[in-house]
Amino acid sequence: MQPFFTLFLQHKLKKLSSIDNIRISDFSYHLPEEKVARYPLAERDSSNLLVWNSGLIKKDCFRNLTDYLPADTLLVFNNTRVIHARIYFQKITGANLEIFCLEPVEPADYQQAFQQTSRSSWKCMVGNAKKWKGEELRKTATIQGKTIEITARKTGQENNTWIIEFTWPPHYTFGEIIESSGILPIPPYLNRPTEPGDETAYQTVYAKTNGSVAAPTAGLHFTEDILSRLTKKNICRREITLHVGAGTFQPVKTETLGEHIMHQEQVIIPRTFIEELLQKPHKIIAVGTTSVRSLESMYWLGVKLKNESSWHEPLQVDQWESYHANQTISVHDALMQILHYLDRINTPTLQFSTQMIIVPGYNFKLIEGMLTNFHQPQSTLLLLISAFLGNDWKKVYDYALQNDFRFLSYGDSNLYLK
Repeated sequence: MQPFFTLFLQHKLKKLSSIDNIRISDFSYHLPEEKVARYPLAERDSSNLLVWNSGLIKKDCFRNLTDYLPADTLLVFNNTRVIHARIYFQKITGANLEIFCLEPVEPADYQQAFQQTSRSSWKCMVGNAKKWKGEELRKTATIQGKTIEITARKTGQENNTWIIEFTWPPHYTFGEIIESSGILPIPPYLNRPTEPGDETAYQTVYAKTNGSVAAPTAGLHFTEDILSRLTKKNICRREITLHVGAGTFQPVKTETLGEHIMHQEQVIIPRTFIEELLQKPHKIIAVGTTSVRSLESMYWLGVKLKNESSWHEPLQVDQWESYHANQTISVHDALMQILHYLDRINTPTLQFSTQMIIVPGYNFKLIEGMLTNFHQPQSTLLLLISAFLGNDWKKVYDYALQNDFRFLSYGDSNLYLK
C-alpha cells in the first residue's frame, strides 16, 4: 500500500500536468465583427441579460436583474476608476510618441502616486518607441486655466515596458496632470479613437479609486436606479478594488496554458469587508471577473500566510499558487490569517498583488455566482468563465450568438448562478 503523501503527490502532479497541457485553441469561437458592440447603449440598464442557472439558460433585460438574485446575496463590486492613461508627446522632428501609463513605480502605491507633486515614475508602454532616442520629451497642458509644461524621460526598461519619470511644476498633483494631459484608453478591439461620450460611458457609476487602464466592464450596466432596487430588496453591496491592467486585453499566444505568463494587478480590500464575511454568511456574487480574481486571490493569500513561517513584503499571489499548494484550509481560517496579518502591521486595509490565473480545474472558494460580459476568444477571461461553467461555456456563447446578444466591453451582461 502506497503512503498517503505519495498518492497525494502523484494526484497533484497529474492535475498540474493536465492544466499545463490545456490547449488554448479549445477555448475559441467565431465572433463576427457585427456582434462586437463598438458603442454603448443610450441607457446602461437596457442591455440584454443572459441568465445561466445550473445549466438552464434564459434571456431577459438587465433591468430585471433583481428578480434573479437570492435574498441572501452579497454583490461585490470593483470600484476602480479608469485613468487618462494614454499621453501623447510630439518630438521637435514632428514624430508622435504615445506613453501608456500602466502602474506607478515610485511611489508604488497608486493613491500616493496620484498625490505626488512635481515628480512621479511609472511603468509604461511606449508607442513608436524606436523614434525616441533618449531625449527629454515635453508637452503643455492646461489646468485650472493655467498652462504648464510636462516632461518625460526614460530611466529604465523592463522587458517590453519602460520606466518613465514625469516632472512638472509644483502645486499640481500627478492625478491632475494625467487627467488634464492624457486620454481615456478604450479597448483596442473597438477599432476607433476615444470619443467624448466614452468619458462617462466607460466608467461605472460607482467608480471611485483611480488606477485602472481598462474598465471593470461587468459593472457598466448598473445605474443608480438599479442600485436603489438592490437596496430595497435588501441585497447587500460591498466594494473592493482591483486596478485593471492592460494585460486583460492580451490574448493567450502560446499553444498550451503552461507556457502563458499571466499579468499582475493590484488589489485593495478593506478589513471591514473581511470581518463581515466572517460574521455573516452570504451567497457571494462577484460583479466582474476582476472581483472574482480579487476574492479568490484573497483566499489563497490566507493559505500562503498560514503556510509560510515568515511574511514577505510586498504580498503577492503567484500565477500557479493555487494549483501548487500542498494543503488547503477553510475559508474561515484563510480570512482569519489575513486579519492576523493586518493586526501585525496595524493597518485597516489589505493590499497585495495577484498574478493568479483561474482555469478549468480550479475549485472556487468564495464565490457562488458572477456577473460578467462576453469575452474574446482564447482569452484568460474566457478560461475563467469555463472554469465556472465547465463545457457549458460553449452552450452559453452559442446561445448568445444565435439570440442577438452584443459582445465585449460595451456588450450585454451574463449572470451565472450555481
